[in-house]
Amino acid sequence: MDGTYMVLASAAAFVGSHFLLSHPLRAPIVRAVGANGFLGIYSLVAFATLGWLAHSYQTAPATAPLWAVGEGIWGPVTLVMLVASILLMGSLLGNPALPGKPATAAPATARGVFAVTRHPMLWAFALWGLCHIAVYPIAANIIVAVAIIVLSLVGAALQDAKKESLQPDLWRDWERKTSYWPFVAIAQRRAKFGGFRPHDIAGGVVIWLVATWAHLPLAGIAAGVWHWVYR
Repeated sequence: MDGTYMVLASAAAFVGSHFLLSHPLRAPIVRAVGANGFLGIYSLVAFATLGWLAHSYQTAPATAPLWAVGEGIWGPVTLVMLVASILLMGSLLGNPALPGKPATAAPATARGVFAVTRHPMLWAFALWGLCHIAVYPIAANIIVAVAIIVLSLVGAALQDAKKESLQPDLWRDWERKTSYWPFVAIAQRRAKFGGFRPHDIAGGVVIWLVATWAHLPLAGIAAGVWHWVYR
């Protein structure tokens, strides 16, 4: 199989197995082998398909980029990645969508990253995918990035449906205060922009600087602000 098609096959396996195990197959597997058994199966499949995807990506040919990447792309992408980093950092505390949260965990009002979207972590991953497509538009990278985007955004919608089923009153109340799409709740005046916590901003900036710097030793490409520092 051609290397690019191998990336496509492994990406489909990674995303498809996640959706199947997280939703239609979860209940029957838990009934058959118990919660711990399901967790073991889920982890094994996730690591196996992710390892296959990583190997396929590393060995895939570097096809010709679909467009030229200049300063007009690097500038906006750098800013979007800062926003994604703030969303990611802000999602780690006070997020009622995280596993293990009690049924009374939803905040009284949506503030900070949750005013932007009720799925800040998953949108951070989706923005990561979009940015990586923009600055490295080769076939293998586009496939992997699209897989992350689909996993994140479809996963967010499925998470809403699951939460509505498991915690209908709590989650529908949270949905009324927030929005799936970024900034929609703010535009509709169901949420108010602001209220970011210090760790949202400071932590997001640190993650942004460290992660973009790491591109140079790991991938040989200077990203983020380092794109201009190491010219």
